[in-house]
Amino acid sequence: MKNTTKMTVTAHTGCEGTADNSLEAIKKGFESGADIVEFDLRFTKDGEAVLAHDKAEEESIPLKRAFELVAQCGKLKANVDCKTVDNIAAVSAIAEECGILDRIFYTGVKDEFVETVKNDSPQVKYYLNVDVDKGKADDTDYILSLVDKVKNAGAIGINFNYKSATKELVNIFHENGLLVSIWTVNDEYNMYKILSFEPDNITTRHPDKLSRIVT
Repeated sequence: MKNTTKMTVTAHTGCEGTADNSLEAIKKGFESGADIVEFDLRFTKDGEAVLAHDKAEEESIPLKRAFELVAQCGKLKANVDCKTVDNIAAVSAIAEECGILDRIFYTGVKDEFVETVKNDSPQVKYYLNVDVDKGKADDTDYILSLVDKVKNAGAIGINFNYKSATKELVNIFHENGLLVSIWTVNDEYNMYKILSFEPDNITTRHPDKLSRIVT
């Protein structure tokens, strides 16, 4: 089954020289023509959802402010990269409050996060993050084992580093009705290379460049 969905461009947090996990990064991603903006999710000690990669700080942007901004940006979607899922139920509640529940999805979902995400935030779709073995990325049996892993997790697809991407992997995932999201492709040579594999999504810190190539 060949995928016919339009490939999306995701603006990695901190895109185009902005600060990671900032409102400016969301604005710049939208202005660059990206379909999706990505930011990292953590929780404070009080359980508040904030934008942070390594640790929730006092100055971390509340997730609600990020979602409010996304809501103002046309049809822009948000990729919430889960660094933890301690209070993941809060994320879908905030998204619903901001009117964008159908415009968010999760990445960063590792094996140990799956049950919590499924049980506490069932309204939100998610990709399973996988460390794909580069040496086996053309091996059919190995790829099918990844397909089974993703299906068993209840995910919509796989999210992995571009260095392990192959056309064969993308094709087999599509044949099995699953999506393929690839990160983080920043240079033009690799943009063209990964585009030739026809994935469903590419994440980049240079969405302006990738958007121009795609169009």
